[in-house]
Amino acid sequence: MYRRVILKLSGEALKGQGIYGIDPKTVKEIALEIKALRDSGVEVCVVVGAGNLWRGKTGEELGMDRAQADYMGMLGTIMNGLALQDALEGVGVATRVMTALPTSAVAEPYIRRRALRHLEKGRVIILSGGTGSPYFSTDTTAALRAAELACDVILMAKNGVDGVYTKDPKKFADAKLIKRITHQEVLEQNLQIMDSTAASLCKDNHIEILVFNMNIKGNIVRAVMKEDIGTIVSNGV
Repeated sequence: MYRRVILKLSGEALKGQGIYGIDPKTVKEIALEIKALRDSGVEVCVVVGAGNLWRGKTGEELGMDRAQADYMGMLGTIMNGLALQDALEGVGVATRVMTALPTSAVAEPYIRRRALRHLEKGRVIILSGGTGSPYFSTDTTAALRAAELACDVILMAKNGVDGVYTKDPKKFADAKLIKRITHQEVLEQNLQIMDSTAASLCKDNHIEILVFNMNIKGNIVRAVMKEDIGTIVSNGV
């Protein structure tokens, strides 16, 4: 099985059935899944987005300065990280929130060696604040941290989507699940697994990506155990 992983969660994963915001019940369910993962001996890093609270792109479309809007999004990821930390510690999992955007009152600064030390001590680390710079997504954050922390795989947890399909499965009944695909094919076909900057980082650093449906209970652990779920993206099929 994988030994050190980046779990990439969208902000929308935390809102449950709501339109926006953070649903404590949903966050606790995710925390229990992460706990099961940690209890199996896997070292876990989590990158969470902020789409349930704010999107920098939305702000730009409304006429805001893009950099300002992106900084607001980074603050949103810190809020989500703190909510997830509270839920994890509530189920007995030692957790640290580390952020690239300085917020020393509520989170540690992201320092690579310190992050590695937390992992060695069995703590889950939540990597918030994006890369600390505007114009970069949390997908890129996941790819960058996976390279820095020598993670085996990025687990791209999707809401209600089983993996990568030949067509949009919500629109086309004949869409087929792709079990394996290369980074190059993802880039050439412009598949919306992650943004192109993140996909290129993964390609250049030989980082495997596993795209799977997180809405099925136990799927996070199944993904790490290399069971036959989702789509694997790698440099060689």
